Amino acid sequence: MTAAPQSALERSRRRGAWLCLAPMLLVLLATAGWPLARTAFFSLTDAGLSDTGGWNLIGWENYLLYEDGYWYGVLADPLWWRSVANTVFFAVVSVSLEMVLGIAIALVIDAKVPGRGLMRAAVLIPWAIPTVVSAKMWSWLLHDQFGMVNDLLLRLGLVAQPVAWLADPDLALWSVVAVDVWKTTPFVALLVLAALQMLPRDCYEAARVDGIHPVRVFFQVTLPLIRPAIAVALVFRLLDAMRIFDLAYVMVGGGDSAITMSAYTRQQLVDFQDAGMGSAAAVLLAATVALMAAVALTAARLDLGGKQR
Repeated sequence: MTAAPQSALERSRRRGAWLCLAPMLLVLLATAGWPLARTAFFSLTDAGLSDTGGWNLIGWENYLLYEDGYWYGVLADPLWWRSVANTVFFAVVSVSLEMVLGIAIALVIDAKVPGRGLMRAAVLIPWAIPTVVSAKMWSWLLHDQFGMVNDLLLRLGLVAQPVAWLADPDLALWSVVAVDVWKTTPFVALLVLAALQMLPRDCYEAARVDGIHPVRVFFQVTLPLIRPAIAVALVFRLLDAMRIFDLAYVMVGGGDSAITMSAYTRQQLVDFQDAGMGSAAAVLLAATVALMAAVALTAARLDLGGKQR
């Protein structure tokens, strides 16, 4: 089916909207577009942070280069692919847990139970704490010798000896995931709670009169109605999780066990003083996030039947 032709009023409104957005778009282009373009340019050079003799264009060598029987560049570095795997694992696991727990907390807070006002205030505390403060606080709580978590587990007899939560390669990334879930689940709960409070109550009255089980009401009435809010929370959290740096870096440091794509970029740029490799890693990270943003936003606009909203 062809789209109906736009009226003069609709075209005027579109022009007015673009005129209003133009200043913001220009500022965004200057503050984000120019640094990104400059980073993409330096990814094609051999520039270093400590170099004083200038730099040379080397093309795609920072990304991938085959020479003398060996592959070089970011895409040939096993540590880069480990950082990609860690980042994807972190994003998928943490966001999945945050969505489930956030919806559950929102349903509890939305229910007419005593003390729900206090619950609403308390659930926002983890989200209000700065990320670096949260990371440092949990680093001490998870300390293998002096941490409160190990002390509690030892007192309860759940472990026989202190657990090195942040030093054990098998537990470090899981510990970062747990802290991220603790901190950002309130964000999801807040968005879902706002959607729950906008729902029409007559649907629930009809379901109660018909004797429909609450679980069935949730999946057939509540969940479809709050799907837009869930989609917004999912997109925001997924993109934010893919850019994770501060939480993992403060808790685990520069260790390979929980290195992320942002931490790898920082390592190349700051630790190794290689602006070319660091810029190439930054471009790959930006491209990955942009691709995921496009996919997530497209999926969020689609109904289950495949039709756009």
